[in-house]
Amino acid sequence: MTEIEKQQEIQHKSQLVAYFERGNKPPEKWGIGTEHEKFLYEQSSLKRLDYASESGIRTILRHMQQYGWDPIMEQDKIIGLSQDGASITLEPGGQFELSGKNFSTIHQTYMETKKHFEELKMICHKFGFFSLPMGVDPLWRVDELPWMPKSRYALMRSYMPTKGKLGLEMMTNTATIQVNLDYASEADMIQKMRIAQALQPIATAIFANSPFTGGKPNGYLSYRAQIWNDTDPDRCGFLPFIFDEGFGFEHWVDYLLNVPMYFIYRDNQFLPANGMTFKDFMDGKHTLKPTMNDWETHASTVFPDVRLKQFIEMRGADASCVNHIAALSAFWVGLLYDTKSRNEAYELISNWDIETMQAIRAQVPKAGLNASSGNIHVGQIAIQLYRIALAGLTRRSQLCGSEDESQYLDPVRDITASGVTQAERLLDRYHTTYHEDVRELLYNWQRLQLQSCPNE
Repeated sequence: MTEIEKQQEIQHKSQLVAYFERGNKPPEKWGIGTEHEKFLYEQSSLKRLDYASESGIRTILRHMQQYGWDPIMEQDKIIGLSQDGASITLEPGGQFELSGKNFSTIHQTYMETKKHFEELKMICHKFGFFSLPMGVDPLWRVDELPWMPKSRYALMRSYMPTKGKLGLEMMTNTATIQVNLDYASEADMIQKMRIAQALQPIATAIFANSPFTGGKPNGYLSYRAQIWNDTDPDRCGFLPFIFDEGFGFEHWVDYLLNVPMYFIYRDNQFLPANGMTFKDFMDGKHTLKPTMNDWETHASTVFPDVRLKQFIEMRGADASCVNHIAALSAFWVGLLYDTKSRNEAYELISNWDIETMQAIRAQVPKAGLNASSGNIHVGQIAIQLYRIALAGLTRRSQLCGSEDESQYLDPVRDITASGVTQAERLLDRYHTTYHEDVRELLYNWQRLQLQSCPNE
C-alpha cells in the first residue's frame, strides 16, 4: 500500500476484504519469499548476544551497513536494516531474521540466503560471535536472555503470560523458517490454504530441529512447535474454519476482526489496545479511528500455522541452515506452484477429517515422522509429498526453461527416505560425539558456520 492508502480510514468491512483481493496475481508473476531466523552467541562464553554491548547486536547492525544495508530506526536506536525489498529485523530475544526479497526462482532465494550467512560470518570473525539456526535455543532459559529495545515487545511481554504459559518462550527462544507464496484468485487461495494447513505438520516433522532446552534433551523433536501450542489460542495454531464450505477472503477477515489487538501505532508510539478486538476498534470503542495501516499491522500479529496476507505464509518449520532453508522453499513451491502437483496434494488430503489432522498435529512435536492417526502415517505421507514436489519442480523448470530446482529437495529426500530427522541425528550425536554436552554441539557449530547443519 502507498502511504496515502495506509492512512485511509476504514469505513466498511469491504475495504478489508479488498485488501486481500489485491493479493491476486497471475501465475507468471508468482514469487518466492523466504524468512529465516538464527540465534547469535559469544564464541567464548556461549551467551546469547545482547543489544548494546561493544560486540552486541547493535554493533552488528551497524557493520552490516558496509554491505549496502540501510538502517531502520526506532527513535534513536537502530533496530533493523533494509535493502532493495529485503529487511533484517530483530525478534524479542535478539533472533536475527532475514526477510528476503520476492524472487521468481529458488535459485535466487538460495543465493540470497547464502550471501546473508556469508556476510554475517565475516562479522562473526571480526567480533567473536557465531550464529546458530535451530528451532529453539538449546542452552539458555528465558530468564537468562536479553530483550531487544523495541517498544512493541514491551507491550507483548506483558500481554503474553495472560494467554499461555509459553508465550515468552516463543518470543525469545524460538526461531523458524517461513516460505511466502502467491495466489491467483480466491479459489486458488482456498485450495492452497487448505493444502498448507493440512500438510503443515508434515513439514514440521520433516524439518524438526529443536530437541534440546536448557542444555538437555527436552523430550521433543520440534519443541518449537510445542511452544506455539501454549502461546495464545486467540491467534495461534490450527484453523479448522479453513476447511469450511464458505471459506474465503471474507471469512478470513471475520477471523481477524475477532482477534484481540496487541497495540495501536500512532505518532511513533505503540499504544496498548487493552484486549480490544479489531471489530471493537471499528465499532468506535476507542477515541482513535482505525486506518488501513492498523489493519495491515493487525493482520501480521496473528500467528497460526498458515497465515493469509497478500500472499500465503507457511509457518511450520524449525530454523535450520542454508540448504534446509532452500529445501523448505522447494518443498512448498513443488507442491503449490505446479497445477498437477497441487491437485495431487489436494486429492491426498481431501478425505482427511479435522479430528485426524488435529491428532497428527498434536503428535508431531514429539513423534516427528513416526506420528500417525487412523490411516495417516506422517513418514509415509512425507515420502509421497517428496515425490509430488519433485515432479512439480521438474515440470516447473521445463515450463519456465530454467535450471531444474529439484536439486534443492535433496535434504527432504534424505530425511524422508531414512525416516531420521535433523533432531534425531542431533540426539544421536549428543549421546556419542558430544558426550551428552550441548555446549560441545555449539562449539562444533562454530567450526561449521555456513551451509552445513551441526548434525551433518
